[in-house]
Amino acid sequence: FNIEGNCREQKFIDLVLEVKPEQVTLVPDATGQLTSDHGWDTITHSEYLKEMVQTFHQAGIRVSLFIDPVADLIKAAADTGTDRIELYTEQYAQRYATGKKEEAVLPYVTAAALAKSLNLGINAGHDLDRFNLKFLHEQIPYLDEVSIGHALICDAIYLGFENTIQLYNRQLTESSADK
Repeated sequence: FNIEGNCREQKFIDLVLEVKPEQVTLVPDATGQLTSDHGWDTITHSEYLKEMVQTFHQAGIRVSLFIDPVADLIKAAADTGTDRIELYTEQYAQRYATGKKEEAVLPYVTAAALAKSLNLGINAGHDLDRFNLKFLHEQIPYLDEVSIGHALICDAIYLGFENTIQLYNRQLTESSADK
């Protein structure tokens, strides 16, 4: 179970500490923002993030920081003591949709390799769907998890929930060599 949200809101912190999910993903959204549009500036907010990571670790909760695929930000994320990063994948999805999938995925492959070398787990999320997920996973096979909400629910409306879950699961379990 993962709770994702804005840790600048005390009610979010209280909820996470009460529920004690397996993981909390911290996003830098403004109060009331509907969806994320960037990752943490882990350099500028380093001390605050160290405090938040420690707060959740003391409660036995794994922590992931939502972050752009930028080397310096990933290094600073590792310095906070976080367990994982969640790569913000909107730019990947947008470039993938234009047919430039190799160009689209390159920053994420580089970022994931750096994170792995720093012993950080790697999650990914934002605008991932059943069309672009497989390629991302093939390029970064050691992704720990992906966060998919909007696209999955939209697909489920048309395809049914059970079928949609199976379709997404196949994107993560079948390789191109299986076809």
